[in-house]
Amino acid sequence: MKIMSYLNTVLALIVVHSLLILNSSSVETETRKEASPFPAIFVFGDSTVDPGNNNYIGTPFKSDFPPYGIDFENHIPTGRFTNGRLVTDFIASYMGIKENVPPYLDPTLSMEELMTGVSFASAGSGFDTLTATLTQVIPVIKQIDMFKEYARRIEVGVGKERAGELIKNALFVISAGTNDYVLNYYGPPIRSKTYTISAYHHFLLQIIHQFLQDLVNLGARKIVMAGVPPIECLPVVITLNSLHSDAFHRRSCIDSLSSVAPDHNQFLEQVLKNMQGSDLQLLYVDIHKPLRNILQNTKKFGFDDANSGCCGTGLLETSFMCNPRSSVCPDASSYVFFDSVHPTEKAYYIIFQHIIPVIDFLMRS
Repeated sequence: MKIMSYLNTVLALIVVHSLLILNSSSVETETRKEASPFPAIFVFGDSTVDPGNNNYIGTPFKSDFPPYGIDFENHIPTGRFTNGRLVTDFIASYMGIKENVPPYLDPTLSMEELMTGVSFASAGSGFDTLTATLTQVIPVIKQIDMFKEYARRIEVGVGKERAGELIKNALFVISAGTNDYVLNYYGPPIRSKTYTISAYHHFLLQIIHQFLQDLVNLGARKIVMAGVPPIECLPVVITLNSLHSDAFHRRSCIDSLSSVAPDHNQFLEQVLKNMQGSDLQLLYVDIHKPLRNILQNTKKFGFDDANSGCCGTGLLETSFMCNPRSSVCPDASSYVFFDSVHPTEKAYYIIFQHIIPVIDFLMRS
């Protein structure tokens, strides 16, 4: 069942992914780990883990302008699609690697900064290359090429043996998939004409399997992969699916889409289990459950609004539609979503807290 007709290019461009992290002045970060067993963190995916790579490519999917970053250090809009930090920033800090994960495409990065890890993620991306074609960003599978380039740079800087050890002992984090469904499958009638939703699940999982195998072949040994969040509850999805009714006041998650993310996540978890080896750890991180829990218990978690974003009307705005001319709520921490797609720093931080046991397990193993 289609949840969106391909109304026009603007509507097609407004949908990006949603998932993880935060660092507002009202949030106390978990105790930082000392002497981390991980020398570096490498990140792949979409807007949930892109700290600003899209700043350096020709795409409308950018967020290097206010009000994005209003709660980041020095109120800088870094290119993160939220008001503050991302889950991967919290992970890196918690593990004692670095405070924030920088974008690989930042030309000012020093060798020291490169050595402790970077993000190759690109907002608006997905595993299906068509997803990135629609948004003019870097496909997740092409981020592998960026990592290969990174490895060559490190080899030149510190030698092949040390570079190999760095990669072998690093933590790899992957977060993508939402755009493949929200923007692609339920967007323009292309993939949905060729695949049933079940077939598309398996199509994506085949790509994911190959992507993971490529990382393993390049030396990755500890990989954490996030599932897909409840896409039926993203403000933009609610709005676009409710165009025929009162989308401004009668807002609730779209029941017809409620099985999409759980089915994807179930298949993904099995793929990761099947690829496990004696010297290879691939762990699934459930972000669906904590975000769904937040949405169902809004007040309990200290939020006032769970079905619209802090920026603009909160119904459609994201990326270039959430800009310096947009109105902004007085307190982003009272909202689950900062724009119509991406969680606020506070929501990301709650999700981060949910995955700490996975991180602790990896640090002990």
